[in-house]
Amino acid sequence: MARSGLAGAVRVARWADAALGPGGDAATADGKATLADATAARAAGHLGLTPAQVRADWDTARLAGLVEVHGASARPGWRLRAWDRDDSAVLRGWVALFDAWSLAVPEPAGQEPAAVAEVVSAMPQVLSFLQLSAGPVPVEQLLDLLRQRVTELRTERCEISYDTEADGDTGTATGVGAGTPPPDTAPLTAPAAPSADADPAEPARDAELAPLLDWALHALASVGALTCGDGQATLTPLGNWAVWVKLEQICVAAQSPAGNIEQAAEDMLRGCAQLRPNAARAEYRAWLAARPVGSAVTELLAAARGEDALLRGLAFEALRVVGAPAEPDVRAVVDDPALRPYALLWLAEHDGVDPEDAHEVLTREEATWLWVDTAAAVADHGEAPMLVRHLESALQPTVPALLHEVRAVGHPRTVQVLVALAAAHPDPALAKAVRRAAFQVHTGGS
Repeated sequence: MARSGLAGAVRVARWADAALGPGGDAATADGKATLADATAARAAGHLGLTPAQVRADWDTARLAGLVEVHGASARPGWRLRAWDRDDSAVLRGWVALFDAWSLAVPEPAGQEPAAVAEVVSAMPQVLSFLQLSAGPVPVEQLLDLLRQRVTELRTERCEISYDTEADGDTGTATGVGAGTPPPDTAPLTAPAAPSADADPAEPARDAELAPLLDWALHALASVGALTCGDGQATLTPLGNWAVWVKLEQICVAAQSPAGNIEQAAEDMLRGCAQLRPNAARAEYRAWLAARPVGSAVTELLAAARGEDALLRGLAFEALRVVGAPAEPDVRAVVDDPALRPYALLWLAEHDGVDPEDAHEVLTREEATWLWVDTAAAVADHGEAPMLVRHLESALQPTVPALLHEVRAVGHPRTVQVLVALAAAHPDPALAKAVRRAAFQVHTGGS
């Protein structure tokens, strides 16, 4: 169902990849890989569509992550590359479109931005109700639920109702002490006089929210999440699955084993440092479920760029839990000397290389740099015997060969690592050689 729903977007994205990509015959028509008027017309001619259909499919492709637009250029997204071989890429693309439903159809003209934002914020509860109902629900019932949720949102913001009266000079509303209320706190309708029987403001609010609910339902229908008809709305099987997944993510996030969900990436990783691998992965999953993937990956890479080598390693373990959506960001840091070995190993494993063989993608220098970085993590956070055992993981067959290559790679923590290793090693002769190497690195000698 997701494949069929996105088939048009995939077709346009693949055409753009072939025609507008580097070396494409049409790439010089407008000098940039964007969907200009001429490009839309050209695509329509090639695909047997109208320019309007091409533009609609192009917009869907962007929302689904099939193409990524950067300024005046566009490039295929990882989901397009994996479309034929990876069902998860298809589902992720559709979920991205589902998450962007409010962009799929323009909101009604003349609506206050604050009202639109309130409806967008309230729709998850409406969708949850549809999912729990497991069948058609009258739109009037959804409107009542939406009104209740919007009222709750306004109450949570502590909005103040202003008593309005006509200002004889200006015709503007004045209230207690402040005149016209500020735009971010002003109610969307003037408060009505209280009544013992009913709230006269409710019809006004229903009239205000009805077109926005209609817009939201039709936007969700346009992305394949639900169907509308005969005054009722029903989740499609795909929409039902998506809402269920979102609810499951909330439950996973609420059951964080170590309670680090609300922490920043660096603090979360520190909290996972003492956990066993399976428990740490569960914590990563919970942390990731509680935030957008893009911002989570950005946070993790920022933590990896810090001075703590342990966090660098843990950050890439968390990125392994993220999986394919992190690929563009990981690939973008390959040229960062501090992150390059980790990124190359991540990419190799992502491409299907056995983790035990992934180290073969590293050069000798990169592998040695990684050995020093890992030793720095052990020296900072581990015990002396662990640092001694770390010698066994070195590529070099002898300690003198290791010391020679360690000094050559220029890792900023080389001196501290060698000093810590010399202090920890039980062999006096070897410890002396390591201390000498540390002194030579420190003084710049040979």
